[in-house]
Amino acid sequence: MSVWLPTASCTPEDCLTDPAPTVALPRRVLRLAGFLVLLVAGLALIPPVRLLPHGPRGALTRFWARGLLGALGVALRIVPDPAPAGRGGVLLVANHVSWLDIPLIAAVRPGRSVAKTEIRDWPVLGQLVAWGGAVFLDRDRLRELPAAVAAVTDRLRAGHPVIVFPEGSTWCGRESGRFRPAFFEAAVRSGAAVQPVSLRYRLADGRATSAPAFVGEDDLVTSLARVVAVRGLVAELTFRPTVPAPAADPARRWAARKDLARAAQTSVEGIG
Repeated sequence: MSVWLPTASCTPEDCLTDPAPTVALPRRVLRLAGFLVLLVAGLALIPPVRLLPHGPRGALTRFWARGLLGALGVALRIVPDPAPAGRGGVLLVANHVSWLDIPLIAAVRPGRSVAKTEIRDWPVLGQLVAWGGAVFLDRDRLRELPAAVAAVTDRLRAGHPVIVFPEGSTWCGRESGRFRPAFFEAAVRSGAAVQPVSLRYRLADGRATSAPAFVGEDDLVTSLARVVAVRGLVAELTFRPTVPAPAADPARRWAARKDLARAAQTSVEGIG
């Protein structure tokens, strides 16, 4: 298995867009308070919600994630052309801009996620991600990568959607990184389809904005403060055509995952 390395994302000086319009301080405080209340409520409700059947559990997760986005003042725009794949094991792969990407996808297609180990230490949010069945990967200890790929394979075989950001790091949205092929091997091993998803952040007038980007030396508090300040932030998801996994021929597994990674990235970028 080749090494999966996170690329260095662009810096704010290189790629952040012009400042976005902002709301007044009282509105920012209300947004932050609503967001924190929903986070704590989500943490408290995870144990009973995990006992529910798949359908009701997914519906509640979508409702809660949309509530989080609404509390932050983020409007959700979904472009289901074609529609997301049905229930079952599917590897959802998307470009990575912000910590907002996780609740954004969960608002439409909840699933298990692959996350860096640092997220597990984030207040409240880290616990939510962990209890949601995330596969954590220490990017500084790449010998753990084969075990992480195996865990994703098991989840796909069990019929769970799994969310992966193959760039390995967040980017500002104006630039992007190369899709690393390692986790595409889980789709090859399990026979799960790959669902490419394009994430874009815009203002109400349609202009692209990198205000939600989690780049450079950003910490969660700084990024959260920037998000709650934006007026008219729109998160746009475009579900691209699914890419079927090739037959799990051990002789071609390495080449197959590279082919899947290239096809998924081309689709996410809207090429072809």
